[in-house]
Amino acid sequence: MEKKIIECVPNFSEGRNKQVIKAITDAIESVKGIRLLDVDPGEATNRTVVTFVGEPDDVCEAAFRGVRRAAELIDMNLHHGAHPRMGATDVLPLIPVAGVTLEECAQMARKLAGRISDELYIPTYCYEAAAKRPERRNLAVCRKGEYEALPERMCDPDEAPDFGDRPFDERIARTGATAVGARDFLIAVNFNLNSTSTRRANAIAFDVREKGRPKREGGKPNGKPIKDSNGNVIMLPGTLPGTKAIGWYIDEYGIAQVSMNITDINRTPLHVAFDEVCRAAAARGVRVTGAEIVGLVPKRAIMEAGRYFLHKQQRSTGLPEAELIRMAIKSMGLDELAPFNPAEKIIEYVIAPKDSHKLVEMTARAFAEETASESPAPGGGSVAAYMGALAAALATMVANLSSHKAGWDDRWETFSDYADRGQQLMQQLLELTDEDTASFNRIMAVIQMPKNTEAEKKARAAALEAATLYASQVPLRTMQAAYECFDLCQAMVEQGNPASVSDAGTGALAARAAVLAAELNVRINARQLADTTTAQALMDQASAIAGAAKEREQLIMDTIKEQL
Repeated sequence: MEKKIIECVPNFSEGRNKQVIKAITDAIESVKGIRLLDVDPGEATNRTVVTFVGEPDDVCEAAFRGVRRAAELIDMNLHHGAHPRMGATDVLPLIPVAGVTLEECAQMARKLAGRISDELYIPTYCYEAAAKRPERRNLAVCRKGEYEALPERMCDPDEAPDFGDRPFDERIARTGATAVGARDFLIAVNFNLNSTSTRRANAIAFDVREKGRPKREGGKPNGKPIKDSNGNVIMLPGTLPGTKAIGWYIDEYGIAQVSMNITDINRTPLHVAFDEVCRAAAARGVRVTGAEIVGLVPKRAIMEAGRYFLHKQQRSTGLPEAELIRMAIKSMGLDELAPFNPAEKIIEYVIAPKDSHKLVEMTARAFAEETASESPAPGGGSVAAYMGALAAALATMVANLSSHKAGWDDRWETFSDYADRGQQLMQQLLELTDEDTASFNRIMAVIQMPKNTEAEKKARAAALEAATLYASQVPLRTMQAAYECFDLCQAMVEQGNPASVSDAGTGALAARAAVLAAELNVRINARQLADTTTAQALMDQASAIAGAAKEREQLIMDTIKEQL
């Protein structure tokens, strides 16, 4: 299951006092699991932009603690700066990174806004995707008149905050109001040009950016801008929605670039922007030679790009994650100006815990030796899941080989789809390899719980029942995932490269072994459950899958014997 990750980028109205800034970021980092990515203070703006990421509950708690500390240390009565602002914590956006939708972030933002109001007595407005009124999607509407307008706005039903509506008082005078919102992740990317012309770079930027360029009299570049009846300049939209872009010259590299912010990566993915800038540049006699990611990028943006460029080549996209990332890097020239290290540029890799104890991170030899040690874990459940992963891997290999087989070009996409599914199953079973050992360790931890009093005994018994149920469910999930491998193995035996039929057959044998081995683990754990009804239901499900697996394996082996 994909880990859920969101980003938070609060803006605090203090950019000069380093001790205050440090106290706020310390409060944020006091939440376990939070990764502070950037702290960017501005003296002229008297404002600090903080960026941190983590799992949703952790991020929301860290954001709350940051807002609370800012309210304690920043007095808006005394604040002056060049940037628009209305509160000690001015804006607080939540941003989906992985495993979370924008709407889910909007719901979290509204809940957080309510908590800030209820517990800290800070009025809050909800903006962008979290807006409770359509017009408040625009941050400028929420912040209209800035801090100085709050006394009047707090008494106006049409201007009052979404949470914490009350007459302006000393508390509000000190903290101001906060805008809490949700928006998509922003990718900052510069496209490198084989030109030194800022004018050409700007022209390309205007061709593609959503805002476009002014409509001019006679359609001439130096023509007078045409205005509408309200006196506003009429714009000719560009080709990429959800983007902002300009052109500039970089002395350090001696080249011009199109500098772009992709503000809606769902409407305009990174790879789409790259191809469109390439097209617009070529139309003006310029070539894009590469791209430069500024800051961090979500893994999905790079993975989607890798699949996109493989698809253009009519190549299978069912490749390991590292290969898809490498394809994206090379296709867009992300390493032209400086090395693109995924461990330092992809958010999920940056915040991933460095767990040296994961079984799937071991070498094949180390895994075998760890299994052979005196420790009871890893045991049969983890080995069963790993056998299932190997079954999926073998079927995926045959699909990839078949996709690239000479003379089979019209079938490449069919095999690519099989390989994609194989990669998903392999990843699922690899995760179950470690999860099975984790479930065993959970039982061991419960056994160590105290049992001196009746209350302790009752708590220990409940925890043991829950841990045992979990330890029974994990191998059942292994059975279900491993059983799905038969579909892939059978398809590869019947449709795949005939030279690899033995590999597909080996995959079927591995899938059968995985299913039957996992069944043993379901039974040995389920029989320890006090809830015998649930235990019997688990064992019945396992028995049905095991019986079906034997039939599928026999059918596949009979087909192979006919071919051989």
